[in-house]
Amino acid sequence: MQQKTIVVLGGGISGYGSAILAQKKGFDVFLSDSGRIADRFKKHLDEWHVPYEEGGHSEERILRADEVIKSPGIPEKAPIVRKLREKHIPIISEMEFACRYLGKARTICITGSNGKTTTTSLIYKIMRDAGMNVALGGNIGESFAYSVATGNYDWYVLELSSFQLDGMYKFRANIGLLMNITPDHLDRYDYCFQNYINSKMRITQNMKSNDYFIYSGDDETIWAQFPQYDFRMKQLPFAAKAAVASGAGDAFLLDGHFTASVGKRSVEIDMAKMQIKGLHNAYNAMAASLATLAAGVEPEQITRSLYDFAPVEHRLEPVREADGVLWINDSKATNVDSVWYALESMTRPLVWIAGGTDKGNDYTPLKEFARKKVHTLICMGLNNEKLLHEFKDVIPHIEAYDNFEGAMQAAHKASHKGDVVLLSPACASFDLFHSYEHRGEEFKKWVKENL
Repeated sequence: MQQKTIVVLGGGISGYGSAILAQKKGFDVFLSDSGRIADRFKKHLDEWHVPYEEGGHSEERILRADEVIKSPGIPEKAPIVRKLREKHIPIISEMEFACRYLGKARTICITGSNGKTTTTSLIYKIMRDAGMNVALGGNIGESFAYSVATGNYDWYVLELSSFQLDGMYKFRANIGLLMNITPDHLDRYDYCFQNYINSKMRITQNMKSNDYFIYSGDDETIWAQFPQYDFRMKQLPFAAKAAVASGAGDAFLLDGHFTASVGKRSVEIDMAKMQIKGLHNAYNAMAASLATLAAGVEPEQITRSLYDFAPVEHRLEPVREADGVLWINDSKATNVDSVWYALESMTRPLVWIAGGTDKGNDYTPLKEFARKKVHTLICMGLNNEKLLHEFKDVIPHIEAYDNFEGAMQAAHKASHKGDVVLLSPACASFDLFHSYEHRGEEFKKWVKENL
């Protein structure tokens, strides 16, 4: 029998792990990246004797593949992807490929426009603190495929983007979380919100009656999708505004406390005792509590881990207070909804740094908070026209810069004792930075070196 040929497109964390798993399973593997592959990934590929190329695609070789594993950052409109589609060569994601080799291991999968990383990190910490044999993967942590290739875990906690979900067909989440759905990445979905919604709802596909679906009961966009689906799994809603009853369990926030229940087991949490603050983190903690109760963690352990959890880097991360001004790094807020939660949680006057690569944003939801809380907006990006236009009659003082240093100097100059300088961009970072992490690191470095 002829060996099946698998081509992996992209040599980042998703791609190298997929290639190594395919190599271990005996496929004829080839990895191709149009850019440069990081040295640490090349080292692993060399150790596993995986053939690869960088700086371009050998189209003839790629188009002979039986199946292609595409990294999530490569868009459908990429020429090589279009050619693969024309030849009807199956294209899947790392998640779809790795799930074929899970054995008896189970998955907790987290998606949503916002809150994914914090919720995923919470779940992973709770389960690890409880002594469970658990791996962290997807958008954060190690490559899921690499963990499957090299480890033997009972549970995989996976943060999933819409791009990863798009390449998943037979994959099944044992516990699936949908935090919220708000407009994001519309440039990848033909500027059609429903296309993006459909992508997020794929978290529920293939679920069975003994699986759990955890979702925001306050999110009207999610509710509006329910009539189109014949859900058989157990439903666990979490909410702070409208109580949603469910026979399987639920979580509800009231007066700064929430109770999360799954079956006959429940946990009660005082948000004042948590290190992470704000309504968005109440949602994250409720969802994580439901997921870990469903996974069998004892309520006492959930309580201990939640109270012990420290903020995630680049998400409302306090950097330094200098001369009475608090500088906060929220570089991970790459869409409007993330910034809404950031502004909602602020109690001091604001200098707000925003801008970057706009993803089809509608800034209307931010205007009420901006009017009440922001005295200065610093626009930081190569094209600031949209921000300037949207907030010109909302925020008293606005300045625009096409470089990082100018924006930071202006923010410092505009801040007064008692203020917060908040980097919460609402945009992707790729005009001035390599990634949102790079943007956040530069922000933190500047603050520490200059204040």
